[in-house]
Order: sequence, then C-alpha cells, then structure tokens
Amino acid sequence: MKTKKANQVATLAIFIAVMVVIETISQAIFAAFVLPVKPTVTHIPVIIASIIYGPRIGAQLGGFMGIMSIIRNSIILSPLSYVFSPFVENGNLYSVLIALVPRILIGITPYYIYKLWQNKAGLALAGLTGTLTNTIFVLSGIFFLFGGVFKGDIKAVLAAIVSVNSIAEMAIATILTLAIVPVLQKVKK
Repeated sequence: MKTKKANQVATLAIFIAVMVVIETISQAIFAAFVLPVKPTVTHIPVIIASIIYGPRIGAQLGGFMGIMSIIRNSIILSPLSYVFSPFVENGNLYSVLIALVPRILIGITPYYIYKLWQNKAGLALAGLTGTLTNTIFVLSGIFFLFGGVFKGDIKAVLAAIVSVNSIAEMAIATILTLAIVPVLQKVKK
C-alpha cells in the first residue's frame, strides 16, 4: 500500500514538474515573440496522465493547472486576467470557477473516452475531448459569467479564440496524445 501511494506521489510530482516547465517555456515564447496564435499546451500532460493513471490523478493535475492559471493571471496581467484571477480588477469568485472546474474536468473526460475505445481512434478522441472540455467550459463560463464586462464585447474575443486557438490546441493535443501515450503505457507495464 505504501509503495502504491509513493508511486502516485512520484507520478504527480513528475507530471507537475513537466507542466511547470511547459508553462514557463510557452509563456517565455509568447512574451518574446508576437504570435497570432497562443495555444494552451499545459493541458496535454493532464490529458495524458488521465488516460494512463486514471481520473483521480488527472483531476489533481487539472486542479494544479487551474491554480497555475490563477497565479499566472494574478502576476502577469493581460486584458483577460480577470477571467481567471479573483485578485485583479473585475475578477471575482467566478474567476476561480472558470480557472479550476474546466481544468479538473480535463483530467476526467479523456480517461472515460479512452476506456470506451481502447485503440488509436480512442486515443485521438481522448486528446480531442480533453481539449474540447477545456475550451467549451472555459469559453461558456466566460460568456455566461463575464459577458457584461467590456460592454458585452467579449463575444468578439471568444469568437477569435474559438476560430484560431482552439483549433491549434485540438490538433496539438491529439497528435501528442497519439505519440506519447503508447510509449508511456509500455514504460508503465
């Protein structure tokens, strides 16, 4: 029993370290270069961990991703920081819901999708579903909970995110899930 608990703690620590590195590097790249597309890639380890280690570890990593989002948006201000941080202007408790709930769900939905179809198509669908979970719940939360901010002009911002970022995120997550999960499944055995 102690060995299983130690393995879970080690697994969480490794995935958290990977997520911190990915987040740091991606933020540095986005700060250094003006890019039209700024896809989120920190959710990919959450998807992968969910598929390999189950929804409990996936949900914990998703919660950590949400906490990273709150911290980042509290320190590095952007026009939409209030959506993810209650500590900035226009931010409130809804910001915490938007930062945490979709990210926790990223750690749950891919596991169950992959359990339904345990093949390459299931892997691709699990990667896609993890990304869609984040996109749908975050953007819906923004629309319904913060639609009045900026005099309702948030719809244009959301449309831009859906049309560009979301497509890039889905493609990246699907490809990396297909590439990484089989390798990690062999290592796990």
